[in-house]
Amino acid sequence: MSALRPDVDCVIVGGGPVGLLTAVLLGRAGLRVAVVERQPQRYPSPRACTIDHEALRILQSVGLMDSHADLFEPSRGERGGYEFRNGEGELLQAIDWNRTAESGWANTNGFYQPDLEAVLEDLALVTPGVTVHRGWTFQALTQDGEETTVQLAPAGRPEEALPVRSRWLVGADGANSSVRSHLGIGVGDSGFQADWLVVDYRPLVEEQWSAFVTQYCDPAQPATAVNSGPGRRRFEFMRPADMTVEELGRDSTAWRLMAPWGVTPRTAELERHAVYTFRGRWAHTWRVGNAFLAGDAAHLMPPFLGQGLCAGLRDARALAWRLAMVHGGLAAPSIVDTYGPERTGHVREIIDEAVAAGRVICELDPDRAAARDAEMRKRSRDAEAATRQPPHPRLGEPSLTLTGRGHTAGRLAPQGRVRVGARTGLFDDIVGGGWQLVSRAGDPLALLPDEDLSWFRGIGGTAADVSGVGAVQDVDSAYARWFTEHDCQVFLSRPDFYVFAAGQHADIPHFVARLRRSIEPAPVKGTP
Repeated sequence: MSALRPDVDCVIVGGGPVGLLTAVLLGRAGLRVAVVERQPQRYPSPRACTIDHEALRILQSVGLMDSHADLFEPSRGERGGYEFRNGEGELLQAIDWNRTAESGWANTNGFYQPDLEAVLEDLALVTPGVTVHRGWTFQALTQDGEETTVQLAPAGRPEEALPVRSRWLVGADGANSSVRSHLGIGVGDSGFQADWLVVDYRPLVEEQWSAFVTQYCDPAQPATAVNSGPGRRRFEFMRPADMTVEELGRDSTAWRLMAPWGVTPRTAELERHAVYTFRGRWAHTWRVGNAFLAGDAAHLMPPFLGQGLCAGLRDARALAWRLAMVHGGLAAPSIVDTYGPERTGHVREIIDEAVAAGRVICELDPDRAAARDAEMRKRSRDAEAATRQPPHPRLGEPSLTLTGRGHTAGRLAPQGRVRVGARTGLFDDIVGGGWQLVSRAGDPLALLPDEDLSWFRGIGGTAADVSGVGAVQDVDSAYARWFTEHDCQVFLSRPDFYVFAAGQHADIPHFVARLRRSIEPAPVKGTP
């Protein structure tokens, strides 16, 4: 571990996946980044255990999927999908999530968080400009214009605090965020709260599960079974009213509750059991001056949709590309103004859906549970209900998008497999990530004036004609389907994979000009 530098471009408080990913993204953009984490060692037990296609695309962007795709087990085949069953085990409703999603990866995946954190920390440690400091805590922050001074101290020794000057600070320090508390940021609450026992284990015998996730909507004992990564499983059990938190947290309780599924000390190795309070919360603001929140410091949600970590990785990507462009002189500082509103609106919708799912699963009244079951049986006969999409919120407002042209702007852009010459792979790897201008009606760059073309290339923009005539071949017709579904010919997407604008091929000059006016820094006085 390197010594703390007195001057950096960004201090990141929190060395979990969100903080480490933010550091890697910023370091690769040329920033000097110091990550401080109060724990002297990585947390050895699992926490989050599901991750979606968009989050994998974000990890792809830093090269992690090239050699570590085996960390993730996709929801697919007979073991895939999302099921709701009642207390007798009757299937009430099944939702098919077994597919390759629009980001080019499996819709839902299981993983083991300690393995992912180890890979991300190793990646951070070899990223130029990034240093990781374990056993250090955040103490205080003062801001003066564009400079912040962060007081950091060895854990347990606040009297030895050291000042670090930095342009930005990111608080990715979890649900009990010291950064959020210091900034005086309040928290909104969904009103949902329930104690659950989370049990992680390794099967010692082969298990047969019909779904990737099963929600047991049993008013006597609500429970969840989930694939938690290669070679691992997880159960979650809601605390009954007549059971204390202390009793719920005993390993004997874990074994007793798992026994009906044949999970016993003879068939499984217990890795961890812990009691969590599931709730939905969000920070009222994600920014104070040049200090930002990300991950659990900014939002909490019940785990019923497996979106908690995914939301944090979205935060990292959304914030990092903005700070990187400002640092590189490619964007005005005002570009960060939309970070909080965009992410708040997006994550609030997911929190609301997770809470709604929780209220269904956590129903304890037998009569209301019976009515719920009847409604689910009825819904299961609807063919469209079986293929219902996971939540796909639009970015919150105000957003850095060109709105007013349909409903595509502010939503997730696709990534398909493409072929260029002898190379075949996902678009971001073959053509490039960052700002993407993709058309099915010709060369997107042919319509741009020279000045805008030079500017677009200067911000790292890439372009592709996927009509079949150009050099980029749409191997699986993923782009053709997307354009048909959204009734457009072209999209311009951002480095976090959200659509800035979409429309007809002739709109391209307008899209690029509007983007340029939205983000380009004002010229320095005295320059032409």
